[in-house]
Amino acid sequence: MAQTQSSQTEKDCIFCRVLAGEIPSEILHRDEHCFVIRDIAPIAPVHLLVIPIQHYIHATDASPDVEATLGHLMSVAKDMAQREGIFESGYRMAVNQGPDSGQSVDHLHLHVLGGRVLEHEG
Repeated sequence: MAQTQSSQTEKDCIFCRVLAGEIPSEILHRDEHCFVIRDIAPIAPVHLLVIPIQHYIHATDASPDVEATLGHLMSVAKDMAQREGIFESGYRMAVNQGPDSGQSVDHLHLHVLGGRVLEHEG
């Protein structure tokens, strides 16, 4: 299992607790590699989180299984964008890495944002 050190353990991880059924949440998609929920503090009309079942902390945990997981997350994000009706107009995929980026949960996840014109950053 690829995992970097963190103060947040799998037992304390909100995403792991959602997956275990300890915290109620509507799971929009689930397969053997990931699950999808809506962000509880959305910054766009559509704001989904695509979360690997395996508890990785960062995308930069450069191991072959993380690389394969990232590819799968992107594929699921595309499918969810189609399902949510934002595929044609466009959507943003973002992965936050570390506290300065806004990563508040130490569990790798992909944000899928859309449903309005998003401001350009960077």
